[in-house]
Amino acid sequence: MTYCVGIEVDEGLVFAADTRTSASLDDVRVHRKLHVFEYPGERVFVVMASGNLATTQLAIARLRRDAEDPHAARSLRTFKHLFEVAGYVGEVLVSSQVQAVDSDQSGGGGTQATLIFGGQVAGERPGLYMVYPLGNCIAASPETPYLQIGESKYGKPILDRILRPQTGLEDAARCALVSLDSSIRSNLSVGLPIDLALVRAGDLRISQQMRLQGDTPLYADIHANWSRKLENAVRTLPRFPWEPELPDAAAAAPGEPPVQP
Repeated sequence: MTYCVGIEVDEGLVFAADTRTSASLDDVRVHRKLHVFEYPGERVFVVMASGNLATTQLAIARLRRDAEDPHAARSLRTFKHLFEVAGYVGEVLVSSQVQAVDSDQSGGGGTQATLIFGGQVAGERPGLYMVYPLGNCIAASPETPYLQIGESKYGKPILDRILRPQTGLEDAARCALVSLDSSIRSNLSVGLPIDLALVRAGDLRISQQMRLQGDTPLYADIHANWSRKLENAVRTLPRFPWEPELPDAAAAAPGEPPVQP
């Protein structure tokens, strides 16, 4: 019941997540899956969660509690390096899963969760990590500059085709929104609204953040334009040998200018 994607490019980080946690015909529930931990000028982190809701809410609550405690020996604010913070987040996730198991009286529900964690610590480059239920982490790489959790298959093609380390931050954010839109269109368990956050390298804060509903003009335009331009692109692909050449005027979708085949 989730789709979240994190993207790392040279200009910074993009985080995007849906908010649907239940999708039966008469029971659609919405919960925030993108969580911000911001300490301007010092460090900034974003955590996105997929899996057992009780586990993820407990893990996020523990991270906030420790970060707000000036006497905490270990917290999001005490580590010098981002990879150390990612390891700590993994430890909190594991202990939260253990507590969720102990609290599950029925014994029938899975308590595992997976996180995407990213951000920047002053003096370092931004980074992006996948945190697995066992607490171990992997980092995004130049070869695969994105990480996904949840219903990832429908939103993966555009990420593979477009994203490179050199991709601009706003272009990466548009790819993330199209990736979410593709998943929403094809899978009932992924749904609006979408939470989006950008961390520009060196800002040490959330550079941009927004929530997009179905009637948000930006999202509505992206949704409509992407479908129309895909349809037009298919019409301009090379013709089969038995087909006549496509007239220029017919090559464009309604509302689009003619495109040369």
